[in-house]
Amino acid sequence: MINKIVMLPGDGIGAEVIYAAKEVLEAIAKKFDRQFEFSVHDIGGIAIDRHGTPLPTETVEACKKADAVLLGAVGGPKWDNNPSDLRPERGLLGIRKALDLYANLRPVKGFEKLLHASPLRQDIIQGSDLLIVRELTGGLYFGTPSERRNNGEDVVDTLAYSRKEIERIVDKAFQSAQLRKKHLTSVDKANVLESSKLWREIVEEKKVQYPDVTVEHVLVDACAMKLITNPTDFDVIVTENMFGDILSDEASVLTGSLGMLPSASLAEDGVGLYEPAHGSAPDIAGQGIANPIAMILSAAMMLRYSFEMNEEARAIEKAVEDVLNEGYHTKDLKSHDGTLVNTNEMTALITKAIL
Repeated sequence: MINKIVMLPGDGIGAEVIYAAKEVLEAIAKKFDRQFEFSVHDIGGIAIDRHGTPLPTETVEACKKADAVLLGAVGGPKWDNNPSDLRPERGLLGIRKALDLYANLRPVKGFEKLLHASPLRQDIIQGSDLLIVRELTGGLYFGTPSERRNNGEDVVDTLAYSRKEIERIVDKAFQSAQLRKKHLTSVDKANVLESSKLWREIVEEKKVQYPDVTVEHVLVDACAMKLITNPTDFDVIVTENMFGDILSDEASVLTGSLGMLPSASLAEDGVGLYEPAHGSAPDIAGQGIANPIAMILSAAMMLRYSFEMNEEARAIEKAVEDVLNEGYHTKDLKSHDGTLVNTNEMTALITKAIL
């Protein structure tokens, strides 16, 4: 069976890290006798320059026909003054909508060899390994009306959710917890918001279907504090769109570098999109020093969630950890010892560790 993968390099360091992931996937194909077929399409700023739009129709059509999509990064100062419909980020929002990606999964793990890079004390971050499951299609970001009124003096945003939207993300979170330590933390603001009250009710209803998973409810402000004071208490966190946006960015600093954090955005029955949590990093683009690990680990998530290749995914994750344990690091990891390597060298080390 040939698995068709669309690659969207995008802008900045996107191209550098996405081709690193391709090299690693080719090693996986060789070792495990798999077949991957890659095609490359434009998104973001480069798509604006080449096609006059951040999300060309041919890119959307190619993604819909693929088995999975790898995305590098979008954005950069070149396009900062563009009108809103010609901003690179519109391409990212557009492809998420086109593929009906409702669930964002972002794992955060404290690698033993990189504990020094965390802004937290090592004894706090050591052993942390959590997954944030964020709803992507509802909430304040998409509710209507969302507008200014009374000549701009008043403003309204709408936080709206349907039962179906909440149920499907809660199911995904329970299923994710079953694959991990079987502990689910549901984050809401049920002491204030009606949407959170319904959210909490649905979690309570759903937990009957997953008796092997322990559930706790935590208010979002308490969760934000606990992520910093005791991150090892968490296994899987599930929450709505805006809370998830904020908490996942907070959690991203725990490891000390965005260059270590992968993510997956999943549809109910369709193509998944996999991307690193970092941005396009235009300040280091083209220098060959970008950390490719977040993109490589995103490819591992693709193998697990889109292709059900769990052994292959574990092979990538183990290779990454082995290389880090040997003391190799890219510039962003700020190690005081070990061996500094560039993008290509890190990729080659991980590839070698797989083979």
